[in-house]
Amino acid sequence: MITHALLSKFNFYRQKNNNISHEQGDNTFFIININDDNLLLCTMDDVEAQNIIESITVPPLPQRLRLSDYAPGIFKNLPSNKATKKAIKKGLVYVNGKQGYTGDFVVGGETLILLKDQEQKVLPAVKVDVKVCYEDDYLAVVDKPAGLVVSGNKHRTLENGLATILQRSPAPDALWRPEPIHRLDYPTSGAVLFGKTKQAVILLNKIFEERRIIKKYLAITIGQQDEVGEVTLDVEGKTAKSAYQVKASEKSERFGCLNLVELTLFSGRRHQLRIHLSSIGHPILGDSQYGQEGLVLKGKGLYLHAYSMEFVHPFFKESLRVQVDPPKKFFKLFPNI
Repeated sequence: MITHALLSKFNFYRQKNNNISHEQGDNTFFIININDDNLLLCTMDDVEAQNIIESITVPPLPQRLRLSDYAPGIFKNLPSNKATKKAIKKGLVYVNGKQGYTGDFVVGGETLILLKDQEQKVLPAVKVDVKVCYEDDYLAVVDKPAGLVVSGNKHRTLENGLATILQRSPAPDALWRPEPIHRLDYPTSGAVLFGKTKQAVILLNKIFEERRIIKKYLAITIGQQDEVGEVTLDVEGKTAKSAYQVKASEKSERFGCLNLVELTLFSGRRHQLRIHLSSIGHPILGDSQYGQEGLVLKGKGLYLHAYSMEFVHPFFKESLRVQVDPPKKFFKLFPNI
């Protein structure tokens, strides 16, 4: 029910703002303050039911976006893209006092509110051991450990864990949950780029789409390999190109020869590097899926690491290069990396 404190707060805002309430259809909408810094447009029925848990005002956007594309990461209480889209479909997200739909567009200035899901289960906070390699108000690069998914249906993901690790951006379009711009396979370690604001996500995605980013990997491969080379081979029906350069080689009693290889990715297909290296007869050490029978090292994981990315910062307009050291298992085979 309406408390005396809430009514007092309502009366205070009413005295300072002539537009504190207005009629729309059969409902009267009121502005209340739900979290000390956010004025919220809602009906008295919603206030009484105590269903509203978050509200945000959409800042000016560089381009209009569908609600289903803008909303992920905006609400603190929605831990994933899937949860956000599910909330919209369940009628829990409102735009300017009306129920929002996935196909609605936002351009800036809209008030979005999130209603409480009565069926929602409270999940414990996710704790992940992740090194932050670079961070500013707009983006971050973190070192993903092998054996952790970037995002998806699982509760323990890199995306969910970063919400308590990265500093929240002071920008008006800051995301409660930073959004990954790309993915790394579950067994692959290394640099993953995250956007911390909605505009940063838009601009960084464009950088990836236009291939204005240089991504380099380190891998340990099996067999005597040419010093340099390129591989062009379609992956899942899509054009894919990779380049490699052998940095060092060591004789191996079991594998004949092991190579420390620097890889450059010109396209980002799923399992691209693993497929390309296997196709030329030099699978990555530890690759149980694409490795050759009898030449699979078990128990040590995949020897593939995203160690460098370079691009022009979309806000600072300066070249940004972030390098991430490989795991210790690489140094055991090649101490002088």
